[in-house]
Amino acid sequence: MLDVSDDVRAEIGDEEADRLLAGETAPGAYDCTSCRTPGDPERDPTSTVLFVGEETAVLAFAHADCLPSRVVPVSEEQLRGAVQTITGETPPVSAEELGGTPRQAVLGVTCGQIAVGDDLYPALVIEPTAPIARPGSDAPEDVFLELLGEQGFQRVADPGRMPEELPGWSVLMVDGELHSILQPGLVGAPSAPWWQAHRPLALTDEWRATAKDRHTVLVYAAPVGTIGRQPREDLLRVALEKAALEGVLVAAALPLSGT
Repeated sequence: MLDVSDDVRAEIGDEEADRLLAGETAPGAYDCTSCRTPGDPERDPTSTVLFVGEETAVLAFAHADCLPSRVVPVSEEQLRGAVQTITGETPPVSAEELGGTPRQAVLGVTCGQIAVGDDLYPALVIEPTAPIARPGSDAPEDVFLELLGEQGFQRVADPGRMPEELPGWSVLMVDGELHSILQPGLVGAPSAPWWQAHRPLALTDEWRATAKDRHTVLVYAAPVGTIGRQPREDLLRVALEKAALEGVLVAAALPLSGT
């Protein structure tokens, strides 16, 4: 149940690709490079994912419904982090993370609707489960918001005001389910997931209807422990307003892609 795409085959060669497909070099079990839950290529549809740096490459495995088999260009620094992860020298890397950070944390996503003036907009609130460190740093400080700021997310003073658009980013919805938040790829490469759901997330009818009407999703982000899992939209709004007052909330307006 292993898939080796044509671009991965081209990189690793026909002989190695055929050995993988025959089970000679395929893992008996693996931790999905996307969601970090266990997988078994004998029971689970599995993708081969090749991370390619300037000088080296690392072959990893993922659930087929998490990631397709593909080649992923990365920097050598990111690739070293991937090697450490695969060999168990650092905490696991998830696609539901701020990519490339050595202190990895799953990004929790809360869906809701936010009033901006008299209009409702679909919203996603992102909060990691642990502090996020800068790539290559052992410093204890959480730089999640700083890293997002470098990507173009803006500090929010009032959740009732429309955040700025972020070029190149988008929210992918397929058949009414949330699949991923996409960021610009490397030069010449397509968009890549910044966050990707392990399984597509079901959305309420109201959220989908507002998203299709507005064609824009408001994405808010805050450090670990700021927002929490709020059971109602009014409580979510209160938590966002509190985070904004404390200066620990960033946001961007992203176009909706998909259906």
